[in-house]
Amino acid sequence: MDRELTPLELKKLNSNKALIALLSRKQLNVERALRYIDYERKLKKLQTEVIKLQTWAIENNERIVIIFEGRDAAGKGGAIRRITERINPRHIRIVALPKPSEDEQTQWYFQRYIQQLPKAGEIVFFNRSWYNRAVVEPVNGFCTQEEYEIFMTQVNDFERMILDSGIHLVKIYMSISKKEQAKRFDEIKNDPLKQWKMSPVDEKAQELWDEYTKYKDSMFEKTNTENSPWKVIKANRKTEARVNAINHILKRIPYNKDIEI
Repeated sequence: MDRELTPLELKKLNSNKALIALLSRKQLNVERALRYIDYERKLKKLQTEVIKLQTWAIENNERIVIIFEGRDAAGKGGAIRRITERINPRHIRIVALPKPSEDEQTQWYFQRYIQQLPKAGEIVFFNRSWYNRAVVEPVNGFCTQEEYEIFMTQVNDFERMILDSGIHLVKIYMSISKKEQAKRFDEIKNDPLKQWKMSPVDEKAQELWDEYTKYKDSMFEKTNTENSPWKVIKANRKTEARVNAINHILKRIPYNKDIEI
C-alpha cells in the first residue's frame, strides 16, 4: 500500500473483524480489509431492512418469490445465505430442487414448481428455478428441443399467472466471467469442505461456456418482460454482488420501510 491511511480508515482497521480480514490471507492486503469492513457495515444495514420486509410480508399475508439464476459457481447460494441469515426461518423456504423423479418427468414441467410457491406471509428463494429448462437442460441435453420450445412459449404466461395471483416475483441473474468461474472451480476442488459442490454438470461448464451464453441470451430476450424483468448482477466480486442483490430486492418489493422491528 503506497498511501497514508486516513483517521477513519485506521478506526475501521482497529476491530476484530478487520484483523481477521487482514490475517486471513498469506499476504496482508489493507485495501481488501477496508472493503470487507465497509461490506459488513452495508450488509448489517441491509439485513435490517430485510427483517422489515419480512415483518411486512407476515403482517399483511404477502407472498414473495425470489429467483436466483446464473452459471455454476456464480454465488447464488452465498447471496441467499446472506439475505436469510438474520430473518425468521419459520417464514422462509430455500428451494433447490434435485433432478425430476420418474413421476415428475411425466408431469407438466411447471407442476413441481407450483407446489413450492409460497403460502401467506412466506418468502421462497429459488436457488435455480424453472429456468433450468431455459439454459442448463438444453445445454446439457437434459431435454429435447421440443420441450425447450414449449417451455419458452409458456413461461411468460406462467409468470403472468403468478403475478396475477398476487405473488411478488423477483428474478436475479448472477453474472460472472469465464476466468472467474475457472478460478472458483479450482478453489472448490482444492477445498475438502466444498468439494461436494462440484457436479458432472459443473465439470463441463467451462467447455460449454459459449453454449450457455447462447441460451442465456435467448432467455433474456424472451423473458425479460416489463412485468417480470431480470436484474443482472455482476458477481465477480462476491461482496458487491450480495449487496447489490439485496438492494434490488428491497427496491422491487413495496414493503413498509418505516415499520418498527
